[in-house]
Amino acid sequence: MIKVIKEGPKYVVADVTITEANLSNSDQFKAGLVSLLDQYKKIIILDLQELKYVDSAFLGALVSSLKYAISMQQDIVLVGLRTDIKDLIKLIRLDKVFKIFNYADDALFAINK
Repeated sequence: MIKVIKEGPKYVVADVTITEANLSNSDQFKAGLVSLLDQYKKIIILDLQELKYVDSAFLGALVSSLKYAISMQQDIVLVGLRTDIKDLIKLIRLDKVFKIFNYADDALFAINK
């Protein structure tokens, strides 16, 4: 579900490999993301380009994971969002809590400044 593809000194880039993020896989997603945060203790850059659908349970798992990351003085950055999913995230104002970039390279540039 979450596959690490690149690691740097301050970050880990991970692909989310599911196309539908919903109630049936939100707990597994959250557990995987928390595990990454515990294992790497770095900024997690989540590439969500494969996602075609998200529901409120998945968004809740994402927010809960971000709260955990913040408590550990870490962060979760979102990249590769489809336009409709990005619009949903803006509509519910999650763009105010998550750093969102179009591409992983943009996020890496911002992190390494």
